[in-house]
Amino acid sequence: MTILNRLYASSGPEVLINTLQINIGNDVYYLCQGYEDITATTEEGKLVTFTACGIDVALPARNTDGTQDLKFAISNVEGFVSTTIRKALDSLSRATVTYRQYISTQLDSPSTSPYTMAIKSGQWTSLQVQITAGYMNWLDTAWPRYRYTLPNHPGLRYIS
Repeated sequence: MTILNRLYASSGPEVLINTLQINIGNDVYYLCQGYEDITATTEEGKLVTFTACGIDVALPARNTDGTQDLKFAISNVEGFVSTTIRKALDSLSRATVTYRQYISTQLDSPSTSPYTMAIKSGQWTSLQVQITAGYMNWLDTAWPRYRYTLPNHPGLRYIS
């Protein structure tokens, strides 16, 4: 039996660990799901310590509606998360989240390809913070992106 078969059959000591890297401007926060901090290697070869906290992650749906949103909730018991998320929501263009998943016995690289998405929206209460991050909606984007219009190209008026 391979490690993945045993992992998904829940009959071995290995568990999946969900991690989040939240970038807000120059500030970077590393969080992991669980009760113990972990030190793991990212896909770039950087050794990082992820702080344990209560995280719940809903992965993006694989569908054709054009929105691939990652939704996650973080425990706000200590209160620093809501302050961080307020900063993220004030500067949405510079706030991103990277989701990685590790196997507890193999922390030398993520077990799947990481998702890096821009933070779109969020809300918080005294107990938890809920964030939505996603890719750009390509289905609702005009193409070609750069349009030839009369204000930018007045010579178009004389083409017939």
